[in-house]
Amino acid sequence: MSKIVVIAGLAESLIRFRGDLLDAMRANGHEIAAIAPEEDDSVRQRLAEKGIAYHVVPMARAGLNPLADLRYLLHLSRCLRKIKPDVVLAYTIKPVVYGLLAARLTRVKRSYALITGLGYAFTDVSSSFSRAVVNRVASGLYRFGLRFADGLFFQNPDDRQLFIDKRLVKSGLPIWIVNGSGVDTASFAVAPLPSQPSFLFVGRLLRDKGINEYVEAARTLKPIYPEATFHIVGPLDSNPSGINAAAVSGWEQEGIIQYHGSVSDVRPYLAQCSVFVLPSYREGTPRSVLEAMSSGRAIVTTDAPGCRETVQNGINGMLVRPRDAVDLAKAMKCLAESGELRAQMGETSRAIAQEKYDVHRVNAFMLEKMQLQH
Repeated sequence: MSKIVVIAGLAESLIRFRGDLLDAMRANGHEIAAIAPEEDDSVRQRLAEKGIAYHVVPMARAGLNPLADLRYLLHLSRCLRKIKPDVVLAYTIKPVVYGLLAARLTRVKRSYALITGLGYAFTDVSSSFSRAVVNRVASGLYRFGLRFADGLFFQNPDDRQLFIDKRLVKSGLPIWIVNGSGVDTASFAVAPLPSQPSFLFVGRLLRDKGINEYVEAARTLKPIYPEATFHIVGPLDSNPSGINAAAVSGWEQEGIIQYHGSVSDVRPYLAQCSVFVLPSYREGTPRSVLEAMSSGRAIVTTDAPGCRETVQNGINGMLVRPRDAVDLAKAMKCLAESGELRAQMGETSRAIAQEKYDVHRVNAFMLEKMQLQH
């Protein structure tokens, strides 16, 4: 039995994205503790039900304040000295960088990083000076922190190649590609398709998620297919790429979008849609797409890192050019016109989800590589 610490950048992600992995670790007889930056009574309780201890180590998710990050490193180190883990697994940039360094300082036997996506710092870097600066800083942090890793997981080959090309990983470091966070295909079961075309976007309301292109495509299609509906589920976000509430309200007043806000369970909304749309500019592997595939939905997403791996173009969905609302509308129009095509692609999505993205297979692969599978 090993004592494992999982370090996250957001408490809720420990349940939403890593819950099944934590269960798999426990099922293999390991003792688990989790660290995240904020107090969250719901997460603490749900982890306790799994037999997992929860520790809060405050962290400034945004910003580049060296003193704040140093405090985070010191508090992480103090927490790890108290827990005395054998293995550390960290994901998202600051937990990876400072978590791996803290693990080295406290003599943890093995430390692993999971790159779940590169986000604002690595998306459309040439579009602004601020993005270029953030990219340079983030690259330097990754290059420093990953020196202390014993293994590194990526969720798509594009991110792996970018890190290699930018020399962010040391020579000889074991690197693996894992099929996203996986999806519980039993929990996300197939639901009957509605007869009318109904499109759904799920995600944080960020320009980098392609939300503006989705709205523009809906604006194009609504007059042609008045029976079609266009839905958005997800929270507003303070990210520099975030969409403000006034813009969302304007879309609703136009009568083209139905906005449902942030929800705790997306399955009822997946059941009500017939096509899932994510026109993102870059992802790790989008969990929202995997959940839609498992639910038996046709997918429209971009030919972009992390997204393109989920769709066999013309088979279980359609790939479109990033940042191209016209191309997006064309693909959505094709699916709006054919209920038979929506059904065929949805069936194939479900089969791919079961074969490639089943969460139990994904977690077994990770545990094997971390030498934690008994």
